[in-house]
Amino acid sequence: MADIDLSSLSVEQVRTLVASEDLAVTPKLLRRLRRDPRKGIRNLHSQLVRRQEAERKERLRLESMLNFERVLWASGTRRVAGVDEAGVGPLAGPVIAAAVVFPSECPQIPGIDDSKKLLPEERERLAKRIRQQAMVAVGEASVEEIDRMNIYQAALLAMRRAVEQLPAPPEHVLVDAREIPDLKVPQNPFCKGEGLSYSIAAASIIAKTYRDDRMNELDCQFPEYGFCRHKGYSTPEHQNAIRKFGPCPIHRKSYIYLKELCGEYSSVFYELREAVGKARSTAELRRIEERFLRTREQLTPHEQKKLRLMFSRRWKTL
Repeated sequence: MADIDLSSLSVEQVRTLVASEDLAVTPKLLRRLRRDPRKGIRNLHSQLVRRQEAERKERLRLESMLNFERVLWASGTRRVAGVDEAGVGPLAGPVIAAAVVFPSECPQIPGIDDSKKLLPEERERLAKRIRQQAMVAVGEASVEEIDRMNIYQAALLAMRRAVEQLPAPPEHVLVDAREIPDLKVPQNPFCKGEGLSYSIAAASIIAKTYRDDRMNELDCQFPEYGFCRHKGYSTPEHQNAIRKFGPCPIHRKSYIYLKELCGEYSSVFYELREAVGKARSTAELRRIEERFLRTREQLTPHEQKKLRLMFSRRWKTL
């Protein structure tokens, strides 16, 4: 590049040359681009500077996320597993967990982050890179297990199964938000760990993409519910499908909200819920609240709790 006369090249030729993977963007090259009198070349310089700054920030972010792993690697602990789950919140489908173990010498994968912050296509791309560079395993807890033991315990079960499925047992486990029972290796739980630990973030991506694929498969069995679009979460489309068709075999029957959607609550509850939603003034809402207090003995404790929450939210909007 040092021997090339930039002035003899068109803006598009310079752009193509700079985009070449064989050409390093050096400080000297940036100076030459900045001094070029053509606006297109100076714009290219600005783009390259912004790109380099973004890459620098991403390297620093990933370095920070690798802090826990590097401390363990430096102490001689080689197989450090990050563990996370996907699917605690949905009304349908299994809960999936993933365990990911990176070798200490592997290069960083730009973009790894909490799966909830990533677009579907980004998650798919990163999941492929993670599987290429790391040791990966997945664990699952079924809908039947969720209904039998509750979603929290089922998620822990899926996490333990993911760790146990690793080709080689980990020497240390980093896990999101909780400790996994019945593991014989040390573990550290981190609140919002998918945003703090590189390995946990990678596990969140694997778990999310794996579960999305499972829900796409289940959509073929139960197409009327639209699982390929909402993945079992409580979207308006999903709620309407449950009201119309009722729950299917992969719905979590232990979730009380399903009973509300299926019209199994008391008539008083539905009347009050509709009235709260239609209230247009504080005076009107106060009258509805007084009615709620008079009729609450006709409501179950759960129905009362739901209505109190609705009142609280509606007061804030009026």
